Amino acid sequence: MNLLGGNIKPIYFKYLSAAFGSAMITSVYSLVDMAMVGQYQGPDGTAALAVVAPVWNIIYSLGLLMGIGGSVIFSTVRGQETQKSRNENEYFTVAVIGSVIFAFVSWAAIIFFDKPILLFFGADSSLLSLAESYLTPVKAVIPLFLFNQMLAAFLRNDNHPELATAGVLAGGLFNIVGDNIFVFTFDMGIFGAGLATAAGSGISFAVMLSHFWSKKNTLVLRKPTGIVGKLREISITGFPTFFIDIAMGILTVLFNRQIMKYLGSNALAVYGPVINVSTIVQCCAYSVGQASQPIISINFGAKKWQRIKETLRYALYTVGAFSIFWTALSLICPNLYIYIFMKPTKAILEIAPAIIRCYSISFLLLPLNIFSTYYFQVLMKPKAAFLVSVFRGCIISGILIMLLPILTGADSIWFAMPITELFVAVYAVSMMKKYTKALSKEVSL
Repeated sequence: MNLLGGNIKPIYFKYLSAAFGSAMITSVYSLVDMAMVGQYQGPDGTAALAVVAPVWNIIYSLGLLMGIGGSVIFSTVRGQETQKSRNENEYFTVAVIGSVIFAFVSWAAIIFFDKPILLFFGADSSLLSLAESYLTPVKAVIPLFLFNQMLAAFLRNDNHPELATAGVLAGGLFNIVGDNIFVFTFDMGIFGAGLATAAGSGISFAVMLSHFWSKKNTLVLRKPTGIVGKLREISITGFPTFFIDIAMGILTVLFNRQIMKYLGSNALAVYGPVINVSTIVQCCAYSVGQASQPIISINFGAKKWQRIKETLRYALYTVGAFSIFWTALSLICPNLYIYIFMKPTKAILEIAPAIIRCYSISFLLLPLNIFSTYYFQVLMKPKAAFLVSVFRGCIISGILIMLLPILTGADSIWFAMPITELFVAVYAVSMMKKYTKALSKEVSL
């Protein structure tokens, strides 16, 4: 595909279809696991996986830090026709080095400190053993989850988005089949769900690794100059996307602790499906950002401003469609999520609709806010991307999660994210208008 001269519409939607599958890598394993474990072990199993959720957020966010940060610079350098050194593969090499370092640090932390980590993430004595049982087989392959995120980002920027999707789908399909077999047929329960997840990640990694033997591959390991400087560039560029996921882990911990303090384990059991649906919505937003990023990055490097604006238009249409769909589904059929993810008790069914409807109002603006960080990144506006990520993922949301139950009652905690998304959207939209308008003042090549 000619990203610099081809018809934007088919290119964008081809990348979108591929990116959607790739983005689901952040949720497919936990979604299937929660559904199966919830059906097998009920609300306690669902609550245990809600405690494990921040582990995934941390691992995936580190993969995005290196993958998105490195691939944005990779494509921008490739798009600069005056670039003579053609050193884009040095950024790929440094991203691999960074990924290896982060993977092994994460691996060591989860192997040696799993109990205190899970307790900090909100587990109590009844949930801790279930959460540890799930993590036991997953520990063996922790680095693969991070590598999969990094590889998927570079495959999209190396003109092979469909292989990234194939890797995710292959691993996800095995996870679905494996969950049925291990959880139910072999009666392994939550341990079997972890085993299926671990095996699925290995399959995804093997599929994506095949890119390096394909004719499309232009990614090569090259001895980099200025490793520290390039790692800093990658980290600055990738930080907003990294923080979106790491912040989701932080917020999950805050929610877990506040819910257990004010509302109890039944509310936490409902929050498990809520956070998984929120992850799906977030992945939809990722897919729009990841589909747009290779197109905008290379055209930004080539200074083809009109092609950037056309890509932005399609991206905003897609964001709007995702927002309307998920908000409407959540408001109309809230208990659908509960039946998918567990065998609910009467008490769960009584409290779930109000919780889900309140929280899901945030889905109206969540995709736009997340996409805005990708847009700011590819325009090399890291400050705006950073502010959206930090205010959405930590400052405004964290303050509201802590204060709302005190000021307006325990149930008001479910409005923390809708209020946060509204405040952040005001800033994000104003900055998007400002930076897009500035492109009009440039002379398109």
